Amino acid sequence: MLFGVLRFISKGWVYQLYIEPQYFFGYLGFEWVKPLDGNWMYLPFILMVIAAIGIILGAFYRVSAFVFFICFTYAELLDKSNYLNHYYFVSLMSFLMILVPAHRRFSIDSWINPNILQKTTEQWHIGILKFQLAVVYIFAGIAKLNADWLFEAQPLRTWLQAHHNIPILGGLMQEKWLAFAFSWTGCIYDLFIVFFLLSNRFRPYAYFFVIFFHLVTWYLFPIGVFPWVMIFSTLIFFHTETHQKVLNWLEGLFTKKERKTLITKPRATSPVLRYFLIVFIAAQLLIPFRYVLYPGDLFWNEEGFRFSWRVMLMHKEGYATFYLHDKATGRESEINNAKFLTRTQEDQMATQPDMILQYARILKKHYDGKTLHYGDQKFKIEDPAIYARIYVTLNGRPSQLFVDKKHDLASLPYNLKHREWIEPFAP
Repeated sequence: MLFGVLRFISKGWVYQLYIEPQYFFGYLGFEWVKPLDGNWMYLPFILMVIAAIGIILGAFYRVSAFVFFICFTYAELLDKSNYLNHYYFVSLMSFLMILVPAHRRFSIDSWINPNILQKTTEQWHIGILKFQLAVVYIFAGIAKLNADWLFEAQPLRTWLQAHHNIPILGGLMQEKWLAFAFSWTGCIYDLFIVFFLLSNRFRPYAYFFVIFFHLVTWYLFPIGVFPWVMIFSTLIFFHTETHQKVLNWLEGLFTKKERKTLITKPRATSPVLRYFLIVFIAAQLLIPFRYVLYPGDLFWNEEGFRFSWRVMLMHKEGYATFYLHDKATGRESEINNAKFLTRTQEDQMATQPDMILQYARILKKHYDGKTLHYGDQKFKIEDPAIYARIYVTLNGRPSQLFVDKKHDLASLPYNLKHREWIEPFAP
């Protein structure tokens, strides 16, 4: 994550995603989270760099873990246009790192205060990290059990064809059978890799497949540091002795004599923390299934889609035309979306119903009470209506109507209820 944050800053993404936009699409219930003014938005990313170094070195560990979690999650809550499953994963893992005593051995904290040195730890400290990784893999596999992925090899067929220019293997990327091989292999891998990692017998072979799978993913698809995060995080499944050998070797590099290490029994977990962990685990198991509460096609409506580990499951593009309607005069004009949104925001908004409603409210607030000019005439708009006609294509299908121009989108409720104004999906 240290590398990832430095990369984010160096590539100008802080400016592009958090300073340049005029408007932000906050998450429901978190609209109060606002960006800092101007270049102050670099501050949380600088703090993340410092906190990541603190976590690596075990220096002021609890504070470092807390600062990293707060800053990273703050940045991700600012705009759902930037949502990615692996950002959600990083927020969860960095939160769990606050709870576990990862600084009790081989850390600056334990060097400063030898009284915290400890060789043993409670099983849940390691188990909760394994659990979170297992949730990502298994639910990603369950999500792939759908007709598009298994029987149409979509969206991989679409994405792989974009790699026809790569050396040697370019022509192979056009083959239909390869897309199916990738789809089925990916599904089987996600569903069963955790169980092989838990096996002492098969763990080394499973980890080889972890490395191979994520390197191929990293090479073919632009998903940033996520493959590397998974490759290194998955080491948590290895036996204690494996990690102990590495620690002993590292200690030999930095210390000339063995330091006294306490072997005291870890303090018992407080009842409050136990109950919290039960709630946390239950939430991780239930949230991915919330989509069953909604009718219609999940990929089309996207109700219950986020925070459910549906990794790389759809290719969706939309074309959205919004209209400003003055109720008093009946005048109507087409809105230039680029005037209000960045390219990333516009692309994401055009296919996601909750963002469509948010954008309609942004437009209404902008134009309400505004004086517009039509030729030599000028008039003031009061309580305008916002309409839209939106077409969307899903996983290689022909474009079809997504939102019809018969709803005043700015007047529709923005909540978790089923959105009946979305046109039904035609498979």
